[in-house]
Amino acid sequence: MQFLRTAFWVVIAVALAFFCMANYVPVTVRLWGDMVMETKLPVLLIGAFLLGAMPFWIMARATRWRMKRRLESTERALVAATASAAPATPVTPATVTPPTLPDDTPSPLTPTGQA
Repeated sequence: MQFLRTAFWVVIAVALAFFCMANYVPVTVRLWGDMVMETKLPVLLIGAFLLGAMPFWIMARATRWRMKRRLESTERALVAATASAAPATPVTPATVTPPTLPDDTPSPLTPTGQA
């Protein structure tokens, strides 16, 4: 999957490089009032793209941060709930002793009662 992602970005970068080489012409942009900016066309287009993508990138980062905090909070609550529900001292086979039978009582494990 990492290979496909890398291949995709390489194709995008090569296409962008070819576009920039083919359209490297100066353009004049009129800003506010009598302010004029002269720049190359690829610089203007890439800058406009990044400026337009920035709000969505900030929104995605904020959503990711909020979801990460929510997941961590839920995990802490789950750990606290399972810790309080667990018994204080676990019963192990070494701590449980079987009941003892008197010597004259037949053992239930043998069919005739005689060992």
